[in-house]
Amino acid sequence: MPTEPIADRAVDRSRRRVLLGAAGATLAGLAGCIARGYESDLEGEIRMDGSNTVLPHGAVVSEEFQWRNNRVQIPVRGSGTGAGFQRFCDGETHVQNASRPIFDDGGEDEGALCTANGIEYVELETALDGLAVFVHPDNDWCDCLTVDELARIWETGSDVERWSGVREGWPDEEIELYGRDPASGTFDYFTENITGEVGNIRSDYSASADTNVIVRGVRGSQYALGFGGAGYYYENEDELELVGVDNGEGCIEPTKATIESGDYEPLTRPLYTYFRADALAREEVRSFARFYFEEIDGEATEADIVEPGESLTWTQWAARRVGYYAIPDDQIDDRRETLAGAIAEVTE
Repeated sequence: MPTEPIADRAVDRSRRRVLLGAAGATLAGLAGCIARGYESDLEGEIRMDGSNTVLPHGAVVSEEFQWRNNRVQIPVRGSGTGAGFQRFCDGETHVQNASRPIFDDGGEDEGALCTANGIEYVELETALDGLAVFVHPDNDWCDCLTVDELARIWETGSDVERWSGVREGWPDEEIELYGRDPASGTFDYFTENITGEVGNIRSDYSASADTNVIVRGVRGSQYALGFGGAGYYYENEDELELVGVDNGEGCIEPTKATIESGDYEPLTRPLYTYFRADALAREEVRSFARFYFEEIDGEATEADIVEPGESLTWTQWAARRVGYYAIPDDQIDDRRETLAGAIAEVTE
């Protein structure tokens, strides 16, 4: 009988950082080769790829599922949202993690590739993330920026070069800017929601595929400004200062309460899991998909991420376990219905 406690098998925040740094590597040792656990009638391989941001969440859910179904193998990769969609729409993977929706505007995009290859899919929001704006801890003037100010700083052709160009009285020092690179779903979300269009960003900032590089850049200069996932800020909060965002309702910082309530706008973003429709015809795949929205068991309720009297599903639990945030309870039934409809189409 398996006795290893659930908390020892879950990915904590420090381990999440390692996983994010290992983007693109196969995590078979984490979520594909679980040697112990409970036997069931299910067996087979389910291939998962996609966003390195969402990778820790998918890895934890798949690990818990495999623990209960130890003849199912789920190797998990994090080759990036865009690269993952390429594989997904080519039919190479069954599950796609994504930090943004699939590009599907009728052009030569990911949706068109899926259509051309006869790949249908179901899109499910499975977690929430907040994008944080942060500065050096010695920055004692900027504790809040409006969305308009952020747009003026970051948009293409921006003439804001110095802090004094943002607000009168701020230091007449050049702003050193750090952010995600154009291959990132984080980049897509930030630019669309701050500057109004995906890819609308100035060219003279330091771009990186690794948010840890952004963190190091900001903590190395008093006059730096950067953005990245809120989890990275909280892993480095002793070395960074959080900047609140004012979207017209006052200055709000990304926290569990403000992100899960939807108050932290416009930088609360949904994270997605896509399942190939034809793969749902396989019992192990549809059982895995349903597992996301099943209630956690008794061991998991003992974790400190579960509040007294709270009832979570595995996708909500895993989101908090790896430093992200749970989708609201009132959305869980909607996700179950969406999934049930997709399953019915391939099984009836």
